[in-house]
This record gives sequence, C-alpha cells and structure tokens, in this order.
Amino acid sequence: MQKIGILGTGTWGTALARLLAGNGHDVTAWSAIAQEVETLRQTRRHPKLGDMVIPDAVAFTGDIAAACAQKDIVVFAVPSVYVRATARAAAPFVADAQVIVDVAKGMEAGTLLTLTEVIGEEMAAAGKAPRLVALSGPTHAEEVARDLPTTIVSASPDLQAAALVQDAFMSDCLRVYTNEDIRGVEVAGALKNVIALAAGIAGGLGYGDNARAAIITRGIAEMARLGAAMGCARETFSGLTGLGDLVVTCTSMHSRNNRCGMLIGQGMAAADAVREVGMVVEGLNALPAALALGKKYAVELPIIESVEQIVHRGAPPREVVGNLMRRERKPENWM
Repeated sequence: MQKIGILGTGTWGTALARLLAGNGHDVTAWSAIAQEVETLRQTRRHPKLGDMVIPDAVAFTGDIAAACAQKDIVVFAVPSVYVRATARAAAPFVADAQVIVDVAKGMEAGTLLTLTEVIGEEMAAAGKAPRLVALSGPTHAEEVARDLPTTIVSASPDLQAAALVQDAFMSDCLRVYTNEDIRGVEVAGALKNVIALAAGIAGGLGYGDNARAAIITRGIAEMARLGAAMGCARETFSGLTGLGDLVVTCTSMHSRNNRCGMLIGQGMAAADAVREVGMVVEGLNALPAALALGKKYAVELPIIESVEQIVHRGAPPREVVGNLMRRERKPENWM
C-alpha cells in the first residue's frame, strides 16, 4: 500500500482517486475550492462522472499540506495553467526523493517548459529534489470511472520511479507501460490537444471522415517533426501518448478539445465555445507554446498555425482549410 496525495479534484483527479483507492492505496485528494471539497466529501459523487461512486476510503481536504506531507506519491491533476502555482504551494511539504506524478497535459507559454519541468523548477527553488514522472495516454476520465479497459504510460528518465508509478496505478482496467522519454511524452500530450481542435473545427464545418483522417495523420507528422527537433524519440509519437492519445482526442465526444473545435467550426467564438464545453480546453492553453516552439526550432506546423489563425485572428475556417489544401507540393515523408 502506498500513501498517495492527489492535487486537483476535477474529473481526472477524481477518477484516479477512485482507481487508486480500489488498488488498496491510502488516498487523500485536495482542492483549493472549499465548496468542492465539502460536496465531494458529502455526496461521494463527481457531478461530471455520472454514477461513479467515490469510495469512503478517499479522504478530501482543503489543506495542501495534508495531501503532500509524508506521502509516497503526489499526483498533480490540476489544469496546466495552475501547475506552477500549485507546485509553489506544495513545495514546502514535499520531501527529497518523493515521487511526483503529473497527469495534466500542456506546456507553459512563457517559458516553453513541460509541466514536469515547471514542477521541477519550483521544487528546486524551494531546495527540493523530488523524482518526477509524467503519466499520460489515451485516457478519458469518463471511461476510467466506468472501469473500461484503458492504457497509459508512466514516463521518466528515472526508470525506478516510473516502475513504482506503474505498480501503483496498474489494475484490471488500467494497463500501465513505462517510457524513459518524458519530454517526448509531455510534448505529445500537449500538441495532440491542438490537433484535436483542428479535427473538431473540421467536423463543425461538416467535413467527413477523410478530413479527420488527414488531420490525424498529418497532425502526428507535425508533432513528431517538432518533437525530433527538440530531442525527443520519434518512437514516442507513434505510441500510446502520441498516436494513441491523438486518435482518441480527435474522435471522441468525451474530448473537450474536439467539442470546442466543433463549436468553433460551427461559427462560435473560442471564448463562447469554452463556456459551452464547461471545462478547461487544454488545446487553447497549449497553442501559444506550440507556435513559439515551432519558431524556436524552425519547424513548420501548418495545422497548428491554421488553428491559431482561426482562433486568434478570426480567419474564416473554410478559407484557412483552402489555404492548407493549396500548400506547396511535398512528398509524404518530408520532414
């Protein structure tokens, strides 16, 4: 049995709390929102996870120290834009060599750091040296909450830490693999959300399966091209955290990014689409960093750049698609 703290009680953090408690671990889940803590404690339900019952063994708290101190594993399950502030708040209660797992997907716009790099920077500023792991893959919380078969990747250059996380999370419904390429796993997890916005926009425009397939396959080419320039392993982008996560995010209505893109394709402004979805849309948060990385590494990202034109510059979506189709002729395997 491990003592595990979970920072964040959104759908993913709550689904993981249930799974980890079911695996026999001692789980404490934290939220900065007092009303959310009290509601979850009293109802043992998450309003966006249907009939899923949260075991009584899961403790809820508004005290971040209680979720971090003397824990074997601390899981960061807050949206990407809150990772730095949460890491700063948690740092005084984290011990050296404690395992920290990030399950959010994104990159920090100003620094272009991955989320484990953000956590590591804040921990180092506090004089702490935890062991960092990224846990990522094609994993809708709504399906994990129903015990549907799911696969995920525990990524870290510290393979002992990755294996410890693998053992803690592995269950009959969640199969966990390990990977040393933590940067590749995190870059893939951030970029696939932007590509999913493009797939949703295409769907909102009324385009069909051919267009979706094109966006997925050319999108993974963009992701791998940028990842390779950043020193990531190309194989990562053809695995669960690359192609696998991209497929599920581009095709499922559980996907916030796909739904948001579809609303944008139907003519809704991005801010209004986010309000309609009702949850964080990480593809919009990752877009500035994706564009900045493309410039930094001199990598062409035509689909990602097209999303930016539609979302931030008000370009007509059909016109943007037409420009994509008329781009300079290239061989498929051009890198």
